[in-house]
Amino acid sequence: MKRLFSILTVAFFMAIGSVNAATVNLNATASTVMTAVQDDVPSVTFHQELKNRFLEGGPTFMGIVLLCLILGLAIAIERIIFLNLSTTNSKKLTESVQDALASGGVEAAKEVCRNTKGPVASIFYQGLDRATEDIDAAEKAVVAYGGVQMGQLEKNVSWISLFIALAPMLGFMGTVIGMIQAFDKIEAAGGMDASLVAGGIKVALLTTVFGLVVAIILQIFYNYIIAKIDSIVNDMEDASISLMDILVDHKNNN
Repeated sequence: MKRLFSILTVAFFMAIGSVNAATVNLNATASTVMTAVQDDVPSVTFHQELKNRFLEGGPTFMGIVLLCLILGLAIAIERIIFLNLSTTNSKKLTESVQDALASGGVEAAKEVCRNTKGPVASIFYQGLDRATEDIDAAEKAVVAYGGVQMGQLEKNVSWISLFIALAPMLGFMGTVIGMIQAFDKIEAAGGMDASLVAGGIKVALLTTVFGLVVAIILQIFYNYIIAKIDSIVNDMEDASISLMDILVDHKNNN
């Protein structure tokens, strides 16, 4: 068995050596071919190509669309960070509140909520703050403060949807204006010149492409944020039901 293992080990390293040698030869050949190609064709990086296309599209509308992208990404990143910080292990929090309520009473349970971040802990605190009253008062407080926390989660999200709709609309407007300018050049030239039409249409369509790209990028972030908000809201609702059950059991035991 040991001999078989030794043979397999030697064969494995020999195979690795053969693959490495073939890889080196392939890389050397590819480098030679790429060097020959690069000598004939000037290399243009993606950043340079994007910059050239941006300038060809015109700084006016392209700049406004870029501003939509920057503002939309800023709000999206802020919301993602806020939502991740607002995520709480509600099951663990519920167990901690239940144990604190059973051992130390309402004040101990409220202290657990004060030391925990997130909307679920805030809702728990509001419910526990009215635990001395009847269950209906505690439930109303939980529902009301749940709406407040939901508004905090959805804060500024509507601006992202605005930029998603605004970016392609600005791109289309830039395209229409570019087409009008192209036809003005044709009218001024007094004839149909293919170069004037092709150049004007290309410049006009660049604004549309850029606006659609911005809208696609922001739409991805928007969908992620909405899904994250829905997940936190569902967690809040489940935790609120668990809190009401805990308060009912606590009153019945006392």
